[in-house]
Amino acid sequence: MEQSYSNSYAAAGVDVTAGYEAVRRMKPMVESTYIPGVMGTLGGFGGLFALDLAGIKKPVLVSGTDGVGTKLKLAFLMNRHNTVGIDCVAMCVNDIICGGAKPLFFLDYIACGKNNPQRIADIVSGITEGCRQAGCALIGGETAEMPGFYPEEEYDLAGFSVGIVDEEKIIDPSRMAAGDVVLGLRSSGVHSNGFSLVRKIFDVEHADLASPQADLEGKSLGEALLEPTRIYVKPVLALLEAVDVKGIAHITGGGFYENIPRSIPGGLCARIEKAAVPVLPIFRRIAETGGVPERDMFNTFNMGVGMTIVVPAPQADRALEILHGCGEAPVVLGEIVQGDEKVVLA
Repeated sequence: MEQSYSNSYAAAGVDVTAGYEAVRRMKPMVESTYIPGVMGTLGGFGGLFALDLAGIKKPVLVSGTDGVGTKLKLAFLMNRHNTVGIDCVAMCVNDIICGGAKPLFFLDYIACGKNNPQRIADIVSGITEGCRQAGCALIGGETAEMPGFYPEEEYDLAGFSVGIVDEEKIIDPSRMAAGDVVLGLRSSGVHSNGFSLVRKIFDVEHADLASPQADLEGKSLGEALLEPTRIYVKPVLALLEAVDVKGIAHITGGGFYENIPRSIPGGLCARIEKAAVPVLPIFRRIAETGGVPERDMFNTFNMGVGMTIVVPAPQADRALEILHGCGEAPVVLGEIVQGDEKVVLA
C-alpha cells in the first residue's frame, strides 16, 4: 500500500494515505477484541469467523444493525469522539441478546467528509471498548471518505453484529403468564435515542455544554447527554444460564410504550409501577426544560431503564442476586397481568 497514491483523487478531496494511517492506528485496538474463532486480521476483503458449535444442537444466527443517530451532533460540538463507538456496539448487541443470543462479532461503517486518522482512531477506540464489554470481536469495517457529501468535520457511524443461540434456548415470550415479574436494568442516561427532541429542547448548538450542573450530579449538560449506552450482554448471559427468562426488551426509541410490548404476547400486559422507575436527573431536566408531558417522556426515552426482563415470580429473588453479582443494580418494575394494553404505567 506504500505505492498507492493518487494526485487526482487527492485533488478531489480523498486522501487514500490517510485511510492507511487510520488503519495503522486502529489495528492494535481491533486485535484487542479478538476472541476464539477470529481468523486472519485487518486488510482482507471480508472478516472471517469460525463457529464453535460444541454443545449446540441446532445453531441459529441472530443479527442486528443500528447506528448512533443525531447523538453524533453532540460529539461534533464537544469534539469528543471516543465514546460514540460504544453506543454503536450497544445498539446492536443489546438487541441481539433479547433473543437469548451471544454476540460473536461486529463490523462498523464510518462515513466522513474528511479522513482525519486520529479522529477515526478515537471512534474505533470506542467501538473496540464496546466489543470488549460485549465479549465479541471486531472483525472488519469500512471507512468511507465522502467529500461534498458530509462536512469535513462530521461523520456518520453504523454497525452490524451477529450472534448465536441454540434453537431450543431462543427466548419464547409465549410461555409468559400472569404473575411473572418484570425486572429493570438501569440505563446510564439517554443512551442513543430521542436526540432529535433533546437537541431541539436544549438548542445544543448554542447551549452551555461544558459547565458542571448541580441538578445533573455535577456533570455538564454535554457530559450527561454524551454518556455512552450501557451494554447488558454479560449480565443477561449469566442470567440466562440460571433463570427461566421469558422475555427481554431493549428500551430504545419509543420508550416503554413501544418496546416492552414487543416482548409481551397477546392477552397479557406489563403493569409497571412508575414509582419503581429509577428516573435519572437528565430526564427530569429534559421534561422541565422542554415542557414534555410524562406520557411523551415514557414514549420517547428509557427514563433510567435500558432493558426489561420477565422472569417467573419464584425465581425473581435469584435473578436479582445474579444481576447484583454481575455489577448491576436491578429494580423490580412490576408484574405481568391479564389485559390487552400490553403495557400500563400505574
